[in-house]
Amino acid sequence: MHATLPLLQPTAFPALRRDALTTLQLNLGYRCNQSCVHCHVNAGPARTEMMAPALLELVPQVLAARRIGTLDLTGGAPELHPGFRALVATARAQGVRVIDRCNLTVLFEPGQDGLDRFLAAHGVEVVASLPCYAAENVDRQRGKGVFAKSIAALRRLNALGYGRPGSGLVLNLVYNPQGPTLPPDQAQLQAAYRRELAAQFGIVFNALFALANMPIQRFGSTLISKGQFGAYLRLLKENFAAANLAGVMCRSLISVDWQGWLYDCDFNQQLGLAAADSAGRPLHLRDLLRLDPAGRPIRVADHCYGCTAGQGSSCGGALHG
Repeated sequence: MHATLPLLQPTAFPALRRDALTTLQLNLGYRCNQSCVHCHVNAGPARTEMMAPALLELVPQVLAARRIGTLDLTGGAPELHPGFRALVATARAQGVRVIDRCNLTVLFEPGQDGLDRFLAAHGVEVVASLPCYAAENVDRQRGKGVFAKSIAALRRLNALGYGRPGSGLVLNLVYNPQGPTLPPDQAQLQAAYRRELAAQFGIVFNALFALANMPIQRFGSTLISKGQFGAYLRLLKENFAAANLAGVMCRSLISVDWQGWLYDCDFNQQLGLAAADSAGRPLHLRDLLRLDPAGRPIRVADHCYGCTAGQGSSCGGALHG
């Protein structure tokens, strides 16, 4: 795989500092039942990295110490971690909002019986990957048969109340472009998703998040192989919108890797750009028991243009309409 970090530094991206910490994004490991072309984590079935039980036990303490309101669980497929359900139950018992970044097909993996019912019983918000409402496009990006399984999983979640008004069970979908282009207008795309998924499959959902692909890891390496890396970076820079700087996720979210090291975002995690203290020492999850990261500088590089181009892109979708 081609290294992308040398192509992303140095950078002229504006300096940023952290605001109050509201979200702890925890990467439970890189094991996944899929190997998607756009994956910035390079996750897949052969990956073995997994967060240790001792680190999982720290998470509720950190949530309480920093009064963090949201726990955002990601991977890989976070549900494949054997400690996933216990962590979710503990965090929800603390009154913490829990988000599960779900690839949908994991519901059909061995050992995941009842996962959908567990998520519903604990009021977990599901953010589900569905890069298109057409089978051909999804299977091209995520693997043969993924679309059909994804639709089946969405129907299961809908049957439990997910995405339905008044249920309190939030189901959001995620769109990624097929290649080196910016996402289309999120509001218009959301309307198309609603129309097509309802008409074809009777599926409903709360919101669609349109995310830009990051020029790192698997997607970045593919761009380099195709000679498209420079052109994609130019596209991001030419569409830079300073208004998006106020809402980028790194201001209020901190990312934790499977070994417990801290990063300003999940993308920095994949590039090895660790968050550090004033002496340059990398920060660890246990440091959050005593340290408030508010006001600290955010590490930036050229990939940050991916979050600020056009309508903007964050874990919660576009930053403005």
